[in-house]
Amino acid sequence: MDRWRGRVALVTGASVGIGAAVAEELVRCGMKVVGCARDVEKIQKLAAECQSAAHSGVLVPFKCDLTNEEEIVSMFAAIKEQHKGVDVCINNAGLGHPESLLNGKTSGWKSMLDLNVLALCICTREAYQSMKERNVDDGHIININSMSGHRVVCSTDGHFYSSTKYAVTALTEGLRQELREANTHIRATCISPGVVKTDFFSRLYKDNPDKAAGVCSRFKPLEAIDIANSVTYVLSAPPHVQIGDVQMRPVEQVL
Repeated sequence: MDRWRGRVALVTGASVGIGAAVAEELVRCGMKVVGCARDVEKIQKLAAECQSAAHSGVLVPFKCDLTNEEEIVSMFAAIKEQHKGVDVCINNAGLGHPESLLNGKTSGWKSMLDLNVLALCICTREAYQSMKERNVDDGHIININSMSGHRVVCSTDGHFYSSTKYAVTALTEGLRQELREANTHIRATCISPGVVKTDFFSRLYKDNPDKAAGVCSRFKPLEAIDIANSVTYVLSAPPHVQIGDVQMRPVEQVL
């Protein structure tokens, strides 16, 4: 990770869970990390913790609603003005709603599409343009995907969510191909975890706490730091190595 020391990473959804763990780990490795979310107070608290721990990098909190394109574009403009631009983009922000295909609410479907797919695409586009205008040829775009982007489980609660993650799988490979066409050495990767111990399921099943708790009680789930370690593994790969997808599950998870 030495070559990334002092360089700028954007981590979306950095207030909790995987995003917070990734942001802290990159700061520990000496990067300047812009962590964005709607709840910026939690990122401010994390930034103070990183400073107290004497990490060699710095965490810069930024308030941004990723479902609003204007706010995303404004965020990238601010990063350009204050930090020159983005060298690494970690598209982590995402959410799920238990909306089935036969009876689901359109509003829930749109919410998942807006954050899981469109926000990821907008951030990717803006990050690439930031790299291109500064002649950054070794940047990296990492999409935090899901095992739900590779198989469909027998649960109506996750079918539409899974479709958005299948989109991330396709978008990452499409991005890789377009980067090759652009004759750049910027790399594209997605990381696809199975069940992770975060607040994802408590949000997914906010009206059913017992169901949320049950997901992680059947076996030892992944921890957010496991995904953060995968991010640093991917970023640490030699410049000629492109890791397309890291699929990871708890050992005891079946599907």
